[in-house]
Amino acid sequence: MRQYDLRETQEKLALVGLSSLGRAESSVLDSFDAVIDLLARATGVESSQTWKRPDINSINSGSKVLKKNTAELFGPFYENNTAHVMVTMSVETAFNYKLVKAMLEKGMTCARINCAHDDVSVWQNIISNVRKAESETGRSCRILMDLAGHKLRTGDIVLESPVYHLKSKKDKNGTIVASGYLILSADLSKTTEDSNLFRIPIPFGLHKLLSPGACLELMDMQHKRRVLKIEKSLSSYEWLVSCEKDAYIASGCEVILQKLETQNTKKIPQTFNLGHFAGEPVKIKLEKGDSLLLTEDSIQGKPAEYSSSGVLIRPAHIGCTLSKVIGRLEPGQSVWIDDGKIGAVVEKITGQGALLKITSAKPGGVRLHSDRGLNFPDTDLQLPALSEKDLIDLDFASCHADIIGFSFVETLADMEWLAAEMAKRRASALPIIAKIETNKAVKNLPDILLGSLGRHKVGVMIARGDLAVELGNIRLAEIQEELLWLCEAAHIPVVWATQVLESMAKKGKASRPEFTDAAMAARAECVMLNKGPYILDAIEALINVINRMQEHQRKKFSRLRALHWQIS
Repeated sequence: MRQYDLRETQEKLALVGLSSLGRAESSVLDSFDAVIDLLARATGVESSQTWKRPDINSINSGSKVLKKNTAELFGPFYENNTAHVMVTMSVETAFNYKLVKAMLEKGMTCARINCAHDDVSVWQNIISNVRKAESETGRSCRILMDLAGHKLRTGDIVLESPVYHLKSKKDKNGTIVASGYLILSADLSKTTEDSNLFRIPIPFGLHKLLSPGACLELMDMQHKRRVLKIEKSLSSYEWLVSCEKDAYIASGCEVILQKLETQNTKKIPQTFNLGHFAGEPVKIKLEKGDSLLLTEDSIQGKPAEYSSSGVLIRPAHIGCTLSKVIGRLEPGQSVWIDDGKIGAVVEKITGQGALLKITSAKPGGVRLHSDRGLNFPDTDLQLPALSEKDLIDLDFASCHADIIGFSFVETLADMEWLAAEMAKRRASALPIIAKIETNKAVKNLPDILLGSLGRHKVGVMIARGDLAVELGNIRLAEIQEELLWLCEAAHIPVVWATQVLESMAKKGKASRPEFTDAAMAARAECVMLNKGPYILDAIEALINVINRMQEHQRKKFSRLRALHWQIS
Protein backbone atom coordinates (compact mmCIF):
# COMPACT_ATOMS: atom_id res chain seq x y z
CA MET A 1 0.00 0.00 0.00
CA ARG A 2 2.73 2.45 0.98
CA GLN A 3 4.62 2.00 -2.27
CA TYR A 4 2.06 4.33 -3.86
CA ASP A 5 1.27 8.01 -3.37
CA LEU A 6 -2.37 7.87 -2.30
CA ARG A 7 -2.80 11.50 -1.23
CA GLU A 8 -5.07 12.56 -4.10
CA THR A 9 -7.24 9.45 -3.67
CA GLN A 10 -7.43 10.08 0.08
CA GLU A 11 -8.70 13.61 -0.46
CA LYS A 12 -11.39 12.43 -2.87
CA LEU A 13 -12.55 9.70 -0.48
CA ALA A 14 -12.69 12.14 2.43
CA LEU A 15 -14.71 14.67 0.40
CA VAL A 16 -17.50 12.13 -0.09
CA GLY A 17 -17.46 11.09 3.56
CA LEU A 18 -15.64 7.78 3.18
CA SER A 19 -12.56 6.47 4.98
CA SER A 20 -9.40 8.10 3.67
CA LEU A 21 -7.43 4.94 4.60
CA GLY A 22 -5.30 7.04 6.91
CA ARG A 23 -5.84 4.61 9.78
CA ALA A 24 -5.62 1.38 7.79
CA GLU A 25 -2.32 0.07 9.19
CA SER A 26 -3.69 -2.67 11.45
CA SER A 27 -6.12 -4.10 8.82
CA VAL A 28 -4.99 -2.90 5.40
CA LEU A 29 -6.77 -5.34 3.07
CA ASP A 30 -10.03 -5.29 5.02
CA SER A 31 -10.00 -1.48 4.99
CA PHE A 32 -9.60 -1.44 1.21
CA ASP A 33 -12.39 -3.98 0.81
CA ALA A 34 -14.71 -1.89 2.98
CA VAL A 35 -14.11 1.29 0.94
CA ILE A 36 -14.49 -0.54 -2.38
CA ASP A 37 -17.71 -2.17 -1.19
CA LEU A 38 -19.18 1.19 -0.16
CA LEU A 39 -18.16 2.78 -3.47
CA ALA A 40 -19.75 -0.09 -5.36
CA ARG A 41 -23.01 0.29 -3.45
CA ALA A 42 -23.03 4.08 -3.89
CA THR A 43 -22.38 3.94 -7.62
CA GLY A 44 -24.51 0.87 -8.42
CA VAL A 45 -21.52 -1.08 -9.72
CA GLU A 46 -22.05 -4.83 -9.51
CA SER A 47 -19.87 -6.64 -7.00
CA SER A 48 -17.10 -8.65 -8.59
CA GLN A 49 -14.59 -11.17 -7.36
CA THR A 50 -11.88 -8.53 -6.88
CA TRP A 51 -13.03 -7.73 -3.37
CA LYS A 52 -15.05 -9.27 -0.62
CA ARG A 53 -17.68 -7.74 1.59
CA PRO A 54 -15.93 -7.24 4.96
CA ASP A 55 -17.48 -7.49 8.39
CA ILE A 56 -16.71 -5.42 11.49
CA ASN A 57 -14.94 -8.30 13.23
CA SER A 58 -12.55 -8.69 10.33
CA ILE A 59 -11.66 -4.98 10.31
CA ASN A 60 -11.02 -4.97 14.07
CA SER A 61 -8.95 -8.15 14.04
CA GLY A 62 -5.64 -6.34 13.56
CA SER A 63 -6.13 -4.17 16.64
CA LYS A 64 -7.08 -7.25 18.66
CA VAL A 65 -3.93 -9.10 17.56
CA LEU A 66 -1.75 -6.12 18.53
CA LYS A 67 -3.46 -5.90 21.91
CA LYS A 68 -2.91 -9.62 22.48
CA ASN A 69 0.76 -9.40 21.48
CA THR A 70 1.26 -6.44 23.82
CA ALA A 71 -0.24 -8.34 26.75
CA GLU A 72 2.01 -11.32 26.05
CA LEU A 73 5.08 -9.07 25.97
CA PHE A 74 4.44 -6.68 28.86
CA GLY A 75 1.65 -8.30 30.88
CA PRO A 76 -1.59 -6.69 32.08
CA PHE A 77 -2.23 -2.98 32.58
CA TYR A 78 -2.56 -1.68 36.14
CA GLU A 79 -6.06 -0.69 37.27
CA ASN A 80 -7.30 2.11 34.97
CA ASN A 81 -3.93 2.74 33.35
CA THR A 82 -3.54 2.44 29.60
CA ALA A 83 0.24 2.71 29.62
CA HIS A 84 3.04 0.22 29.89
CA VAL A 85 6.03 1.96 31.47
CA MET A 86 9.57 0.60 31.18
CA VAL A 87 12.20 2.04 33.53
CA THR A 88 15.98 1.67 33.27
CA MET A 89 17.13 0.41 36.66
CA SER A 90 19.92 2.26 38.47
CA VAL A 91 22.51 0.52 40.64
CA GLU A 92 20.60 1.91 43.63
CA THR A 93 17.68 -0.41 42.85
CA ALA A 94 19.98 -3.36 43.61
CA PHE A 95 20.20 -2.27 47.26
CA ASN A 96 17.08 -0.15 47.82
CA TYR A 97 14.06 -2.46 47.88
CA LYS A 98 11.70 0.31 49.00
CA LEU A 99 12.46 2.25 45.81
CA VAL A 100 11.76 -0.77 43.61
CA LYS A 101 8.47 -1.46 45.38
CA ALA A 102 7.45 2.20 45.03
CA MET A 103 8.22 2.05 41.28
CA LEU A 104 5.81 -0.85 40.85
CA GLU A 105 3.18 0.91 42.94
CA LYS A 106 3.52 4.02 40.78
CA GLY A 107 2.93 2.00 37.62
CA MET A 108 6.18 0.52 36.26
CA THR A 109 5.36 -2.64 34.28
CA CYS A 110 8.82 -3.44 32.87
CA ALA A 111 12.23 -3.11 34.54
CA ARG A 112 15.12 -2.64 32.10
CA ILE A 113 18.60 -3.86 33.06
CA ASN A 114 21.29 -2.44 30.79
CA CYS A 115 24.01 -5.08 30.50
CA ALA A 116 26.48 -2.38 29.45
CA HIS A 117 26.71 -1.43 33.13
CA ASP A 118 27.31 -3.17 36.45
CA ASP A 119 27.74 -6.96 36.79
CA VAL A 120 25.93 -10.20 37.53
CA SER A 121 25.80 -9.61 41.29
CA VAL A 122 24.10 -6.23 40.83
CA TRP A 123 21.70 -7.62 38.20
CA GLN A 124 20.76 -10.50 40.50
CA ASN A 125 19.97 -8.09 43.34
CA ILE A 126 17.80 -5.95 41.06
CA ILE A 127 15.89 -9.00 39.83
CA SER A 128 15.39 -10.29 43.38
CA ASN A 129 13.99 -6.90 44.45
CA VAL A 130 11.61 -6.80 41.47
CA ARG A 131 10.35 -10.33 42.12
CA LYS A 132 9.85 -9.56 45.81
CA ALA A 133 7.95 -6.36 44.96
CA GLU A 134 5.76 -8.30 42.51
CA SER A 135 4.87 -10.73 45.28
CA GLU A 136 4.12 -8.05 47.86
CA THR A 137 2.17 -5.68 45.59
CA GLY A 138 0.40 -8.30 43.48
CA ARG A 139 1.50 -6.41 40.38
CA SER A 140 3.24 -7.90 37.37
CA CYS A 141 6.55 -6.47 36.17
CA ARG A 142 8.49 -7.93 33.25
CA ILE A 143 12.31 -7.85 33.34
CA LEU A 144 14.08 -6.82 30.14
CA MET A 145 17.81 -7.56 29.96
CA ASP A 146 19.35 -5.37 27.30
CA LEU A 147 22.43 -6.88 25.61
CA ALA A 148 24.95 -4.07 25.25
CA GLY A 149 26.28 -4.70 21.77
CA HIS A 150 29.73 -3.52 20.76
CA LYS A 151 31.04 -0.72 22.96
CA LEU A 152 31.97 2.10 20.60
CA ARG A 153 33.01 4.84 22.98
CA THR A 154 35.75 7.36 23.59
CA GLY A 155 38.67 6.08 25.64
CA ASP A 156 40.32 7.32 28.82
CA ILE A 157 41.79 10.82 29.13
CA VAL A 158 45.05 11.72 30.85
CA LEU A 159 44.50 12.83 34.43
CA GLU A 160 45.66 16.12 35.86
CA SER A 161 47.72 16.24 39.04
CA PRO A 162 45.60 14.91 41.92
CA VAL A 163 44.62 18.26 43.41
CA TYR A 164 41.10 19.16 44.52
CA HIS A 165 39.98 22.78 44.36
CA LEU A 166 37.66 23.36 47.31
CA LYS A 167 35.68 26.48 46.41
CA SER A 168 34.02 28.91 48.78
CA LYS A 169 31.00 30.90 47.62
CA LYS A 170 31.57 34.53 46.68
CA ASP A 171 29.31 37.42 45.76
CA LYS A 172 29.69 39.52 42.62
CA ASN A 173 32.32 41.67 44.35
CA GLY A 174 34.46 38.66 45.22
CA THR A 175 33.61 38.74 48.92
CA ILE A 176 33.33 35.29 50.51
CA VAL A 177 29.76 34.74 51.68
CA ALA A 178 29.77 30.99 52.39
CA SER A 179 32.31 28.27 53.12
CA GLY A 180 33.16 25.40 50.81
CA TYR A 181 32.37 21.85 51.89
CA LEU A 182 33.72 18.34 51.32
CA ILE A 183 33.52 14.95 53.02
CA LEU A 184 36.27 13.02 54.77
CA SER A 185 35.60 9.30 54.64
CA ALA A 186 37.21 6.31 56.32
CA ASP A 187 35.50 4.00 53.78
CA LEU A 188 34.92 5.26 50.23
CA SER A 189 33.04 2.07 49.34
CA LYS A 190 30.15 3.43 51.41
CA THR A 191 28.51 6.78 50.68
CA THR A 192 25.59 8.73 52.08
CA GLU A 193 22.63 8.85 49.70
CA ASP A 194 21.98 12.59 49.76
CA SER A 195 25.37 14.12 49.04
CA ASN A 196 27.36 14.73 45.87
CA LEU A 197 30.21 16.49 47.66
CA PHE A 198 33.80 15.51 46.87
CA ARG A 199 35.10 12.76 49.15
CA ILE A 200 38.69 12.43 50.39
CA PRO A 201 39.79 9.22 52.10
CA ILE A 202 41.38 9.44 55.55
CA PRO A 203 43.12 6.82 57.69
CA PHE A 204 40.97 5.10 60.28
CA GLY A 205 43.27 6.35 63.04
CA LEU A 206 42.46 9.96 62.14
CA HIS A 207 38.76 9.15 61.74
CA LYS A 208 38.54 7.91 65.35
CA LEU A 209 40.02 11.17 66.70
CA LEU A 210 37.68 13.56 64.85
CA SER A 211 34.78 15.32 66.52
CA PRO A 212 32.59 18.33 65.72
CA GLY A 213 34.56 21.55 66.14
CA ALA A 214 37.98 19.98 65.63
CA CYS A 215 40.24 21.50 62.98
CA LEU A 216 42.71 20.17 60.44
CA GLU A 217 45.45 22.55 59.31
CA LEU A 218 47.24 22.11 56.01
CA MET A 219 49.44 23.95 53.54
CA ASP A 220 47.72 23.90 50.16
CA MET A 221 49.33 23.76 46.71
CA GLN A 222 49.53 27.56 46.58
CA HIS A 223 51.49 27.52 49.86
CA LYS A 224 48.64 29.03 51.79
CA ARG A 225 47.62 27.89 55.25
CA ARG A 226 44.10 26.56 55.26
CA VAL A 227 41.91 25.18 58.04
CA LEU A 228 39.34 22.42 57.58
CA LYS A 229 36.70 22.54 60.28
CA ILE A 230 34.86 19.38 61.26
CA GLU A 231 31.17 20.33 61.11
CA LYS A 232 29.32 17.11 61.92
CA SER A 233 29.24 13.35 61.51
CA LEU A 234 27.30 12.14 58.45
CA SER A 235 27.57 8.46 59.34
CA SER A 236 29.78 6.08 61.27
CA TYR A 237 32.50 6.57 58.64
CA GLU A 238 32.00 10.09 57.18
CA TRP A 239 32.52 13.67 58.38
CA LEU A 240 31.25 16.89 56.83
CA VAL A 241 34.08 19.44 56.62
CA SER A 242 34.07 23.17 55.80
CA CYS A 243 36.72 25.66 54.76
CA GLU A 244 36.19 29.42 54.85
CA LYS A 245 38.54 30.11 51.93
CA ASP A 246 39.39 28.48 48.63
CA ALA A 247 41.89 25.64 49.04
CA TYR A 248 43.90 23.54 46.59
CA ILE A 249 44.23 20.24 48.44
CA ALA A 250 46.81 17.74 47.15
CA SER A 251 46.29 14.00 47.30
CA GLY A 252 48.03 12.54 50.37
CA CYS A 253 48.94 15.94 51.79
CA GLU A 254 49.92 16.37 55.42
CA VAL A 255 47.34 17.69 57.89
CA ILE A 256 47.71 18.68 61.54
CA LEU A 257 44.84 17.82 63.84
CA GLN A 258 44.04 20.52 66.40
CA LYS A 259 41.53 19.09 68.90
CA LEU A 260 39.38 21.31 71.06
CA GLU A 261 40.92 22.22 74.39
CA THR A 262 38.86 21.25 77.44
CA GLN A 263 39.37 21.45 81.20
CA ASN A 264 40.94 17.99 81.19
CA THR A 265 42.90 18.10 77.95
CA LYS A 266 45.21 20.46 76.15
CA LYS A 267 45.59 21.08 72.45
CA ILE A 268 47.97 18.37 71.33
CA PRO A 269 48.62 18.62 67.58
CA GLN A 270 48.94 15.33 65.74
CA THR A 271 50.13 14.90 62.18
CA PHE A 272 48.45 12.65 59.59
CA ASN A 273 48.29 12.30 55.85
CA LEU A 274 45.08 12.44 53.87
CA GLY A 275 44.39 9.44 51.65
CA HIS A 276 45.10 9.42 47.94
CA PHE A 277 42.57 10.33 45.25
CA ALA A 278 42.76 10.55 41.48
CA GLY A 279 43.08 13.78 39.55
CA GLU A 280 40.41 15.08 37.18
CA PRO A 281 40.74 14.37 33.44
CA VAL A 282 42.46 17.16 31.53
CA LYS A 283 40.12 19.37 29.56
CA ILE A 284 39.85 18.69 25.83
CA LYS A 285 37.73 21.38 24.23
CA LEU A 286 36.78 21.18 20.57
CA GLU A 287 35.42 23.91 18.33
CA LYS A 288 34.22 23.85 14.75
CA GLY A 289 37.26 23.66 12.45
CA ASP A 290 39.51 21.95 15.01
CA SER A 291 41.27 18.63 14.33
CA LEU A 292 40.92 15.48 16.43
CA LEU A 293 42.96 12.31 16.07
CA LEU A 294 41.01 9.13 16.81
CA THR A 295 43.51 6.56 18.07
CA GLU A 296 43.54 3.04 19.46
CA ASP A 297 42.11 2.58 22.93
CA SER A 298 45.45 2.11 24.73
CA ILE A 299 46.46 5.74 24.06
CA GLN A 300 45.04 8.16 26.63
CA GLY A 301 43.42 11.32 25.31
CA LYS A 302 45.14 14.72 25.47
CA PRO A 303 44.30 18.25 24.33
CA ALA A 304 46.02 19.89 21.38
CA GLU A 305 49.60 21.14 21.81
CA TYR A 306 50.74 24.50 20.49
CA SER A 307 54.10 26.24 20.22
CA SER A 308 54.82 29.46 22.09
CA SER A 309 53.87 31.31 18.92
CA GLY A 310 50.51 29.56 18.70
CA VAL A 311 51.36 27.09 15.93
CA LEU A 312 49.68 23.69 16.25
CA ILE A 313 52.23 20.99 17.10
CA ARG A 314 49.88 18.05 17.74
CA PRO A 315 46.10 17.93 17.42
CA ALA A 316 43.94 16.76 20.29
CA HIS A 317 43.52 12.99 20.39
CA ILE A 318 41.20 10.44 22.00
CA GLY A 319 41.06 6.64 21.92
CA CYS A 320 38.28 4.45 20.52
CA THR A 321 37.32 1.48 22.71
CA LEU A 322 36.97 -0.77 19.66
CA SER A 323 40.19 0.17 17.92
CA LYS A 324 39.79 -2.10 14.88
CA VAL A 325 36.99 0.06 13.46
CA ILE A 326 39.48 2.88 12.78
CA GLY A 327 40.97 0.87 9.91
CA ARG A 328 37.55 0.68 8.26
CA LEU A 329 37.04 4.44 8.11
CA GLU A 330 37.52 6.31 4.85
CA PRO A 331 38.02 10.00 4.09
CA GLY A 332 34.76 11.92 3.78
CA GLN A 333 32.81 9.68 6.16
CA SER A 334 31.04 11.31 9.09
CA VAL A 335 31.68 10.66 12.78
CA TRP A 336 29.44 11.74 15.63
CA ILE A 337 30.53 11.93 19.27
CA ASP A 338 28.55 12.10 22.53
CA ASP A 339 25.01 11.72 21.15
CA GLY A 340 25.72 14.17 18.36
CA LYS A 341 27.11 17.00 20.48
CA ILE A 342 30.24 16.89 18.32
CA GLY A 343 30.16 16.21 14.57
CA ALA A 344 33.23 15.46 12.45
CA VAL A 345 34.34 14.16 9.07
CA VAL A 346 37.30 11.87 8.39
CA GLU A 347 40.08 13.84 6.68
CA LYS A 348 42.64 11.07 6.33
CA ILE A 349 43.90 7.84 7.84
CA THR A 350 47.43 7.97 9.26
CA GLY A 351 49.74 5.58 11.06
CA GLN A 352 48.51 7.05 14.34
CA GLY A 353 44.80 6.77 13.61
CA ALA A 354 41.98 8.64 11.85
CA LEU A 355 42.38 12.42 11.61
CA LEU A 356 38.99 14.09 11.97
CA LYS A 357 37.91 17.65 11.19
CA ILE A 358 35.25 19.00 13.56
CA THR A 359 32.28 20.16 11.51
CA SER A 360 29.65 20.63 14.22
CA ALA A 361 29.95 22.00 17.77
CA LYS A 362 28.08 24.64 19.69
CA PRO A 363 29.51 28.19 19.76
CA GLY A 364 32.30 28.37 22.31
CA GLY A 365 33.17 24.72 21.84
CA VAL A 366 32.27 21.40 23.46
CA ARG A 367 34.29 19.56 26.10
CA LEU A 368 35.23 16.03 25.06
CA HIS A 369 34.79 13.39 27.76
CA SER A 370 35.77 9.74 28.06
CA ASP A 371 33.20 6.92 27.79
CA ARG A 372 30.97 8.85 25.37
CA GLY A 373 29.31 7.23 22.37
CA LEU A 374 30.89 7.15 18.91
CA ASN A 375 28.67 6.79 15.82
CA PHE A 376 29.87 6.06 12.29
CA PRO A 377 26.70 6.28 10.16
CA ASP A 378 28.51 6.14 6.79
CA THR A 379 30.82 3.24 7.62
CA ASP A 380 30.26 -0.50 7.31
CA LEU A 381 32.01 -1.53 10.51
CA GLN A 382 31.70 -5.27 9.72
CA LEU A 383 31.06 -6.13 13.34
CA PRO A 384 29.22 -9.29 14.40
CA ALA A 385 25.75 -8.61 15.76
CA LEU A 386 26.62 -10.20 19.11
CA SER A 387 29.86 -9.48 20.94
CA GLU A 388 31.66 -12.00 23.13
CA LYS A 389 30.33 -10.14 26.17
CA ASP A 390 26.78 -10.34 24.78
CA LEU A 391 27.02 -14.12 24.57
CA ILE A 392 28.28 -14.35 28.15
CA ASP A 393 25.52 -12.01 29.36
CA LEU A 394 22.97 -14.04 27.41
CA ASP A 395 23.83 -17.07 29.59
CA PHE A 396 22.57 -15.16 32.63
CA ALA A 397 19.69 -13.38 30.88
CA SER A 398 18.30 -16.61 29.45
CA CYS A 399 17.76 -17.90 32.98
CA HIS A 400 16.54 -14.71 34.68
CA ALA A 401 14.95 -12.30 32.18
CA ASP A 402 11.42 -12.19 30.74
CA ILE A 403 12.52 -10.32 27.59
CA ILE A 404 15.84 -10.02 25.73
CA GLY A 405 16.80 -6.61 24.31
CA PHE A 406 18.89 -6.77 21.12
CA SER A 407 21.07 -3.67 20.67
CA PHE A 408 22.17 -2.54 17.20
CA VAL A 409 20.30 -5.28 15.33
CA GLU A 410 20.43 -4.47 11.62
CA THR A 411 19.32 -7.49 9.60
CA LEU A 412 17.09 -10.55 9.72
CA ALA A 413 20.28 -12.65 9.86
CA ASP A 414 21.14 -10.87 13.13
CA MET A 415 17.75 -11.83 14.56
CA GLU A 416 18.19 -15.42 13.43
CA TRP A 417 21.61 -15.59 15.10
CA LEU A 418 20.24 -14.36 18.43
CA ALA A 419 17.30 -16.76 18.17
CA ALA A 420 19.73 -19.63 17.55
CA GLU A 421 21.85 -18.66 20.55
CA MET A 422 18.74 -18.47 22.72
CA ALA A 423 17.70 -21.93 21.48
CA LYS A 424 21.08 -23.31 22.61
CA ARG A 425 20.25 -21.96 26.07
CA ARG A 426 16.69 -23.35 25.96
CA ALA A 427 15.29 -19.82 26.00
CA SER A 428 13.42 -19.76 22.68
CA ALA A 429 10.18 -18.83 24.45
CA LEU A 430 11.60 -15.49 25.60
CA PRO A 431 10.50 -12.51 23.45
CA ILE A 432 13.09 -10.35 21.70
CA ILE A 433 12.89 -6.56 21.52
CA ALA A 434 14.75 -5.39 18.43
CA LYS A 435 16.32 -2.01 19.14
CA ILE A 436 16.25 0.11 15.98
CA GLU A 437 19.28 2.37 16.34
CA THR A 438 20.88 2.68 12.90
CA ASN A 439 19.96 3.77 9.38
CA LYS A 440 20.60 0.23 8.16
CA ALA A 441 18.16 -1.17 10.74
CA VAL A 442 15.48 1.26 9.55
CA LYS A 443 15.90 0.15 5.94
CA ASN A 444 15.83 -3.54 6.88
CA LEU A 445 12.96 -3.36 9.39
CA PRO A 446 10.33 -4.83 6.99
CA ASP A 447 12.56 -7.88 6.45
CA ILE A 448 13.26 -8.16 10.18
CA LEU A 449 9.57 -8.06 11.03
CA LEU A 450 8.32 -10.35 8.26
CA GLY A 451 11.10 -12.86 8.91
CA SER A 452 10.29 -12.96 12.63
CA LEU A 453 6.49 -13.15 12.49
CA GLY A 454 5.18 -16.55 13.43
CA ARG A 455 8.65 -17.71 14.46
CA HIS A 456 9.36 -15.63 17.54
CA LYS A 457 7.64 -13.20 19.87
CA VAL A 458 9.00 -9.79 18.93
CA GLY A 459 8.78 -6.16 19.99
CA VAL A 460 10.52 -3.09 18.56
CA MET A 461 12.25 -0.28 20.45
CA ILE A 462 12.62 3.06 18.70
CA ALA A 463 15.96 4.08 20.23
CA ARG A 464 15.72 7.72 19.32
CA GLY A 465 19.11 8.74 20.75
CA ASP A 466 21.31 6.81 18.36
CA LEU A 467 18.76 7.16 15.57
CA ALA A 468 18.89 10.94 15.85
CA VAL A 469 22.68 10.81 15.48
CA GLU A 470 22.44 8.48 12.47
CA LEU A 471 19.57 10.25 10.70
CA GLY A 472 19.56 13.80 12.06
CA ASN A 473 16.79 15.26 14.22
CA ILE A 474 14.67 16.40 11.27
CA ARG A 475 14.71 13.00 9.58
CA LEU A 476 14.11 11.29 12.94
CA ALA A 477 10.85 13.20 13.42
CA GLU A 478 9.60 11.60 10.20
CA ILE A 479 11.10 8.13 10.67
CA GLN A 480 9.71 7.58 14.18
CA GLU A 481 6.22 8.02 12.72
CA GLU A 482 6.90 5.55 9.91
CA LEU A 483 8.27 2.98 12.35
CA LEU A 484 5.11 3.22 14.43
CA TRP A 485 2.93 2.67 11.34
CA LEU A 486 5.00 -0.23 10.05
CA CYS A 487 4.96 -2.03 13.40
CA GLU A 488 1.21 -1.49 13.73
CA ALA A 489 0.75 -3.15 10.33
CA ALA A 490 2.75 -6.12 11.60
CA HIS A 491 0.81 -6.06 14.93
CA ILE A 492 4.11 -5.75 16.80
CA PRO A 493 4.33 -3.74 20.06
CA VAL A 494 6.58 -0.67 20.09
CA VAL A 495 8.68 0.82 22.89
CA TRP A 496 9.14 4.60 22.59
CA ALA A 497 12.57 5.27 24.12
CA THR A 498 15.25 7.87 24.89
CA GLN A 499 14.96 11.11 26.89
CA VAL A 500 11.25 10.85 27.68
CA LEU A 501 10.67 13.28 30.59
CA GLU A 502 14.45 13.28 31.07
CA SER A 503 14.49 16.52 33.07
CA MET A 504 11.71 15.23 35.31
CA ALA A 505 13.64 12.04 36.15
CA LYS A 506 16.97 13.80 36.68
CA LYS A 507 16.00 17.24 38.04
CA GLY A 508 12.42 16.88 39.24
CA LYS A 509 10.85 19.23 36.71
CA ALA A 510 10.15 18.70 33.01
CA SER A 511 9.92 21.31 30.28
CA ARG A 512 6.78 21.91 28.24
CA PRO A 513 8.33 20.34 25.10
CA GLU A 514 9.09 17.21 27.10
CA PHE A 515 5.44 16.85 28.09
CA THR A 516 4.46 17.28 24.43
CA ASP A 517 6.92 14.54 23.50
CA ALA A 518 5.47 12.30 26.23
CA ALA A 519 1.99 12.91 24.79
CA MET A 520 3.20 11.72 21.37
CA ALA A 521 4.65 8.63 23.03
CA ALA A 522 1.11 7.55 23.95
CA ARG A 523 0.77 6.03 20.47
CA ALA A 524 3.36 3.38 21.34
CA GLU A 525 2.49 0.30 23.41
CA CYS A 526 5.25 1.01 25.97
CA VAL A 527 7.25 4.11 26.93
CA MET A 528 10.72 3.96 28.44
CA LEU A 529 12.04 6.26 31.16
CA ASN A 530 15.69 6.58 32.05
CA LYS A 531 16.99 6.40 35.60
CA GLY A 532 17.21 9.45 37.84
CA PRO A 533 16.73 10.61 41.46
CA TYR A 534 13.15 11.72 40.71
CA ILE A 535 12.09 8.60 38.81
CA LEU A 536 8.94 8.11 40.92
CA ASP A 537 7.70 11.57 39.93
CA ALA A 538 8.53 10.83 36.29
CA ILE A 539 6.55 7.55 36.31
CA GLU A 540 3.53 9.28 37.82
CA ALA A 541 3.69 12.19 35.36
CA LEU A 542 4.13 9.90 32.35
CA ILE A 543 1.15 7.71 33.23
CA ASN A 544 -0.97 10.80 33.83
CA VAL A 545 -0.11 12.20 30.39
CA ILE A 546 -0.66 8.89 28.58
CA ASN A 547 -4.00 8.19 30.26
CA ARG A 548 -5.23 11.66 29.32
CA MET A 549 -4.01 11.40 25.73
CA GLN A 550 -5.54 7.98 25.17
CA GLU A 551 -8.96 9.46 25.94
CA HIS A 552 -8.42 11.52 22.80
CA GLN A 553 -6.39 9.25 20.55
CA ARG A 554 -5.59 5.58 19.95
CA LYS A 555 -2.71 5.22 17.54
CA LYS A 556 -3.76 7.65 14.72
CA PHE A 557 -7.47 7.32 15.47
CA SER A 558 -8.87 10.53 16.96
CA ARG A 559 -11.41 9.81 19.68
CA LEU A 560 -14.07 12.51 19.95
CA ARG A 561 -14.54 12.63 23.68
CA ALA A 562 -16.75 15.55 24.76
CA LEU A 563 -14.68 18.69 25.12
CA HIS A 564 -14.88 20.63 28.37
CA TRP A 565 -14.25 24.32 28.79
CA GLN A 566 -15.68 27.17 30.74
CA ILE A 567 -17.21 30.26 29.20
CA SER A 568 -16.96 33.28 31.47
